[in-house]
Amino acid sequence: MAEALRVGIAGLGTVGASVARVLNEKAAELTRQCGRDILVTAVSARDPKRDRGVDLSAAKWFGDAVEMAEKADIDVFVELIGGDEGPAHASVKAALEAGRHVVTANKALLAKHGVPLAEIAEKKGVLLNYEAAVAGGIPVIKTMREAMAGNQVTRVFGILNGTCNYILTRMEAEGISFDACLKDAQRLGYAEADPTFDIEGHDTAHKLSILTSLAFGTRIAANDIYMEGISNITQADIRAAADLGYRIKLLGVAQRTDSGIEQRVHPTMVPTASVIAQVHGVTNAVAIETDILGELLLSGPGAGGNATASAVVGDIADIAKSRPGFQHAPVFGWPARELKPYKKAQMRSHAGGYFIRLTVHDRIGVFAAIAKRMADNDISLESIVQQAAGPETQAQKTVILVTHETTEAAVRKAVEGVTKDGHLTDKPQVIRIERAE
Repeated sequence: MAEALRVGIAGLGTVGASVARVLNEKAAELTRQCGRDILVTAVSARDPKRDRGVDLSAAKWFGDAVEMAEKADIDVFVELIGGDEGPAHASVKAALEAGRHVVTANKALLAKHGVPLAEIAEKKGVLLNYEAAVAGGIPVIKTMREAMAGNQVTRVFGILNGTCNYILTRMEAEGISFDACLKDAQRLGYAEADPTFDIEGHDTAHKLSILTSLAFGTRIAANDIYMEGISNITQADIRAAADLGYRIKLLGVAQRTDSGIEQRVHPTMVPTASVIAQVHGVTNAVAIETDILGELLLSGPGAGGNATASAVVGDIADIAKSRPGFQHAPVFGWPARELKPYKKAQMRSHAGGYFIRLTVHDRIGVFAAIAKRMADNDISLESIVQQAAGPETQAQKTVILVTHETTEAAVRKAVEGVTKDGHLTDKPQVIRIERAE
């Protein structure tokens, strides 16, 4: 049997403790599967005395993750600290430069520093594995990096944030407000005390930028993603979507176009009969469209200690199975130095059209003014419906428009014009519609 694989874990929060526990409890099974023992020989955390529910007495403790990365007697450095700078970045870089394999669940780190870190890993001939960084326990990275040889990806999209999907699911199922759902999500541990990173789309954008690099062989461009969160989604939007045969999901979408790569994160109306619409609660789902395979949908637990730990342990096991001299797959599917510069796609028409909700003064001429603003921007309307805003607001009406294919710029300009005309009593709502997902 080969020598044991020595693992050092930096960060012993929920995920780190779960990883250590799985490696201990599944030791015999992992040895059979990998052909060698996997031992946790070093750990780094702020409080060595805290009870984490796992026996770490055989591991050497380090107060400094960078020191552990550089000096510990380990083969694999597992980074579960979090953050795109500070000790997370410094320790991962130090471990790679020391010729150690690295496993991380840190999407923010990869979105910001993934390519230069990949260059170090490939130069040193070590692995940089990150399955847990995108979609939790779903093996989407392995699938895209290793199992789709010869396929040209045309689009990758999905539900990449469990917090947002949980909130939208409950808003629809129970008819409660965004704020009430968010408070419950925080109470249950699905949302952070400061939920901005999740609900405003940043988390989804980081994950999408990694998938974009894997799909299209481009350098990571997390700052070039159109991003819109779910904090402005109301019950009026949820009900209107249902009436039209749609369900609202926060999607991350990356697709190849004639002018470049399009990356966007925003609430989207998807047909209720579509597969992506059936993904509920904290579950994640990723769809990959290719020229050979067609469409592949992967769905499963996207967050939580066990789901993330499962992906981290899987990455460690892959390293245990590898042998010296074996040619590793490039970190992002293509050699890091050969990744192409990201070229942002030009604005183009969105085939699915748009849902526009306007709360307006109930007075003569408003309908005509709205229609004129749409016509002035070459927007063709599929339907226009007027609803009472509610018994307590007799002086207001809700106008719901569904457009045919048009551009984001045209819709935004038309809505801005309606706003300037002074007809609105509340903030307008614009949501993309996907006809077939």
